[in-house]
Amino acid sequence: MGTRLLLLEDDPAIARTVAYAFEREGFEVTQVLLVREAAGLLTAPDHAFAAAILDVGLPDGSGLDLCKALRQAGGRSASLPILMLTARSEELDRVLGLELGADDYLTKPFSPRELVARLRALLRRAALPAASATATAPEPVLHCDEVGQRIRLGQTWLPLTRLELGLMQALCRHPGRIWSREALLDVVWGPDADSTDRTVDTHIKTLRAKLREASGEQDLIVTHRGLGYALDLTRLQP
Repeated sequence: MGTRLLLLEDDPAIARTVAYAFEREGFEVTQVLLVREAAGLLTAPDHAFAAAILDVGLPDGSGLDLCKALRQAGGRSASLPILMLTARSEELDRVLGLELGADDYLTKPFSPRELVARLRALLRRAALPAASATATAPEPVLHCDEVGQRIRLGQTWLPLTRLELGLMQALCRHPGRIWSREALLDVVWGPDADSTDRTVDTHIKTLRAKLREASGEQDLIVTHRGLGYALDLTRLQP
């Protein structure tokens, strides 16, 4: 038996492509057409799904609303890895998806290979807490003061620009999550900003330099080739 995934997608062509891509890699895919069907399966206390792939526009509602409901439901649904599928023109949906608790998103049209790679990354991150549950967690040395709009590493308040602060705040909210350049552009620069992936790379480079200076040359921002960036707090020495 393979790892079970729930796919909420009403477009038959996209659903067939996605299901084939995952089944070829050994996953089991259950596809549903409606939000209420997906909600019924995912909120069952004994559901066996390892992750959910949710489209945004469905005949009876939005995958965004389902994502929000799952995160508020508690139990297994609250921590279920969720990947959203959105139309290329719907930048606001991508931002809302991340703010409502989605772990990642892809815009249509997308590469099935990238979709599989992103889902595997989500599953790996979801398995990390279970592997380290018995270890004693060290006191955090990275403090993100959202209200004060500042970030402290150890005893040092980082001298960040507005955009560096926005990047760091996004990364701090979900340590370990891989943020694509497009997602960071949407969240930090805004969906209507006239910026490119190179802009994100440039600011990540300067942010890394400031983090290394304050942490004793520890590289806390990890590049995941072909996917994006993630904050790795396990590299911090308390």
